[in-house]
Amino acid sequence: MKKEYLFVFLMIWACQNREVVSTGFIKIADKQKGVCWVGSPRPLEGWELDSLSWKGITHLSQTPFGWQSDPNLPEIRWEKHTERMWWGESLVGVKTTTDLAREKGVESILKPHLWVRGEWPGVIKMQTDEDWGMWFDQYAEFILYYAAYAEDQNIPILCIGTELELTSDRDVDWRNLITEIRKVYSGELTYAANFTEYEQVKFWDVLDYIGIQAYFPLAEKHNPSLRTLKNSWDIKIKEIEKVQQRFQKPVIFTEVGYCNTVDAAIEPWIWPNERKEIELSEEVQALCYQSFFETVWEKDWLAGVYFWKWYPQPRDREPDFTPQGKKAEGIMVKFFSE
Repeated sequence: MKKEYLFVFLMIWACQNREVVSTGFIKIADKQKGVCWVGSPRPLEGWELDSLSWKGITHLSQTPFGWQSDPNLPEIRWEKHTERMWWGESLVGVKTTTDLAREKGVESILKPHLWVRGEWPGVIKMQTDEDWGMWFDQYAEFILYYAAYAEDQNIPILCIGTELELTSDRDVDWRNLITEIRKVYSGELTYAANFTEYEQVKFWDVLDYIGIQAYFPLAEKHNPSLRTLKNSWDIKIKEIEKVQQRFQKPVIFTEVGYCNTVDAAIEPWIWPNERKEIELSEEVQALCYQSFFETVWEKDWLAGVYFWKWYPQPRDREPDFTPQGKKAEGIMVKFFSE
């Protein structure tokens, strides 16, 4: 092969494989500019997605739910077992939303999620090996149900689990599950690890992306400065890069978000219902967005971000995570549109 042809071949190969050999980092040409879409209780009329593309949004994360009533018992229910769910969280609703979004030039990823009564999925833990086997069997049936749908609808990315922090150390079980998912789904896979979990996950090597629920604490006090927030991100970036370089996989922030309150950066994961006595602040929320875009967003290894959360119809609830109609939306649109 002539040298000039060999050079062209190697350049094409490098671009297709998204690897920059000289730095060891992954370089992403087109970042996923995403929001976490909230499934609506009733069918969409279509106009709800009109503004997405001109705001620079290229991707939606859609979340059908499964339900686990007890975090220590291996029983999982989902759409297969009941019709009592919001329209937008059913596969009919997900498909309609996907189709409508694609008409606007916006792609979807599928991110099934377990809802645990009175808890969060990070506390799911079985008490015996027998129960662990039963739980993984049920979870496999749950996620394969959505993997088959994602394959049928050409969904490009499937998130195989979210914040299952006390299960992810069962490395063999997860690897076996990923093998089964690959048999029915040909797209790309990630797992949405909690920010306290992602460094301990060992099975990143058999996934396509390192997924992080990036609710990192960025401040210790109310009303932090932009410099404080950016300094915190600089520390977190170094920690993320250790994992990224070890596994040589691009990173997706499967969720990141901030309430419009003065304490938004201290514990970003705290639900709005627990902040009702906290002073509102669009400014702090916007600074949190700005600090992300001026630090992490610039990194070659970051394949995309999904901001929590985005309503089909903006709601008048305060406080809330959504940037819609707030200063944070302007920051997001500015950077998404560049």
